[in-house]
Amino acid sequence: MQKTFSWIRNLLLLTTLWLATADVAHAVQRDVWVAAVPVRFDFMPWGRDPISGKTFTAEQRFAPATIYRRTTRNWRRPLRNSDVSSLPRDGVPGPLIRARVGDTINVHFKNLEPAGGRAHSMHFHGVRYPPSSDGAFVPGVSGPDAEVKPGQSWTYRLRAIRESEGVWPYHDHAPDMHHAIEEGMYGALSIIGRKDRWPDREFVVVFNSTHEFETINNRAFINNTPTFRARVGEVVQWDVLALGSAHHTFHVHGHRWLDENHTPLDTRTIGPAESFRVRWTEREPGTWLYHCHREDHMSRGMVGLYKVAPAAKGQRRKRPGGSAGQAPAPAAPPAHSDDGHAHEH
Repeated sequence: MQKTFSWIRNLLLLTTLWLATADVAHAVQRDVWVAAVPVRFDFMPWGRDPISGKTFTAEQRFAPATIYRRTTRNWRRPLRNSDVSSLPRDGVPGPLIRARVGDTINVHFKNLEPAGGRAHSMHFHGVRYPPSSDGAFVPGVSGPDAEVKPGQSWTYRLRAIRESEGVWPYHDHAPDMHHAIEEGMYGALSIIGRKDRWPDREFVVVFNSTHEFETINNRAFINNTPTFRARVGEVVQWDVLALGSAHHTFHVHGHRWLDENHTPLDTRTIGPAESFRVRWTEREPGTWLYHCHREDHMSRGMVGLYKVAPAAKGQRRKRPGGSAGQAPAPAAPPAHSDDGHAHEH
């Protein structure tokens, strides 16, 4: 009997060791380099609202701001913040940081404001980290992670745990955080399961109020806000986040999705610092509006375009999964073997 118990115990120990080894084998360390860069930000690059016909002056359009910018290693060269963001709009939100459950994420941050400028930081929702990576300024308590001064740098060490799966915001949490967030110092973390596949397209939509406008990614009105693009047959994912003090309602014309209870939706309300993701497989080409469904927010800029092109030649096979909004079949893997942008660094 004792031999049997010993054999079972050893088997359990070996199984536990094998599972732990398997977890480590699948985990990845992702290094992301981010800088706080002062810019002269253009809230309306097209200069007008095509729905009302109203045009805007340079005084209304431009303002000094500091934004998060993805860079190469050691902050040598600036990069685009997202591989799949709307072109040519870039700069806000900050880098889309992707990872899988189990991964370690090292975010190397440097404040490139000039001497005498403001301190900045990065505070991340949804992931596990030690107090030294919290990034939130608390007088008499917090350390240099929460007040990275001009010319200084800090590395935030994050872990994507099982409860991290989903989409989460990150943002400045230094002493001047309210102004910094209004200027656009925020971004998104996208965490998927160990065996999940990345979508073919991933769009980040951040609702935020700034300079008396209601903005998407800190830009206002169609052709100024991101114009997102996809093709029929692609699996698209929308990462929807809200910052500031208002509630918003996310809506995409001509599309729907299933919530956690498998109830069809085409509008979802989101409050400050809340976030969610939705996926569907594209079935029909067309040009659609996406926007906050609060009408006062739409009229003040919180509206954009979503353009779906026909399937590319040679890729006109249909994916299983039904109409847009149903849980799609796993997407074909991207051109690179994994994402999280580790391949860029």
